[in-house]
Amino acid sequence: MSKGQSGLGKSTLVNTLFKSQVSRKASSWNREEKIPKTVEIKAIGHVIEEGGVKMKLTVIDTPGFGDQINNENCWEPIEKYINEQYEKFLKEEVNIARKKRIPDTRVHCCLYFISPTGHSLRPLDLEFMKHLSKVVNIIPVIAKADTMTLEEKSEFKQRVRKELEVNGIEFYPQKEFDEDLEDKTENDKIRQESMPFAVVGSDKEYQVNGKRVLGRKTPWGIIEVENLNHCEFALLRDFVIRTHLQDLKEVTHNIHYETYRAKRLNDNGGLPPGEGLLGNVLPPVPATPCPTAE
Repeated sequence: MSKGQSGLGKSTLVNTLFKSQVSRKASSWNREEKIPKTVEIKAIGHVIEEGGVKMKLTVIDTPGFGDQINNENCWEPIEKYINEQYEKFLKEEVNIARKKRIPDTRVHCCLYFISPTGHSLRPLDLEFMKHLSKVVNIIPVIAKADTMTLEEKSEFKQRVRKELEVNGIEFYPQKEFDEDLEDKTENDKIRQESMPFAVVGSDKEYQVNGKRVLGRKTPWGIIEVENLNHCEFALLRDFVIRTHLQDLKEVTHNIHYETYRAKRLNDNGGLPPGEGLLGNVLPPVPATPCPTAE
């Protein structure tokens, strides 16, 4: 899922991530046109291939927020959507005649887009991430990072990390879920150096040194999206699709989903939400008469 305020290029970055128009399937839209504004939550399936292995991925594009005068509780529709996917999975899971392979629409990762202000996080961003981090794996991303100098980018990344820590906001990979020393060493490096990923998105191709590259054209040259000297897009892509893909799924299932499941079953007296174990309300059990003593 992609989330953040309007105008930060969420849809563009998602398209860049998979090198195709993933978040827009309208036949009337092509690469040369401006990407239309997202006005509703949209889930779009896409098949990507890594090393000969095909994988179905669902991208959830969401409307930007923060444009209204009153932004109170503007995270609720997103939180509701995420919990609805847990609810769907739970209902399938508690069926006696459940499917061998339960369709999984749960959100395993949320890319949270931060505006490249160079100053500090907005109170709305902090509040949004505080709520979402309790139900989904949050990966903070600084959007349009080419608007900052290298020094500004480095300082801003440190400031964002500090603010998230001070406000008690856990982003993925969460410290408490490191399984061993090797995990901890690798994830500490990511938490202290890479996060939040400073990225540039573009689905336009340009010719650079005889090669076609995805990039943004400026008066002083081409910003290459997949060049680590220009931005951290390649690090983000590898992190989400390659190195931490399975772990994102496991943390979602074992932590976020289990928390939701335990709460729902507990609220319902241990029975599936609103139903008996057979998928219907259970009928009352008739009382067995006591045998008469003779």
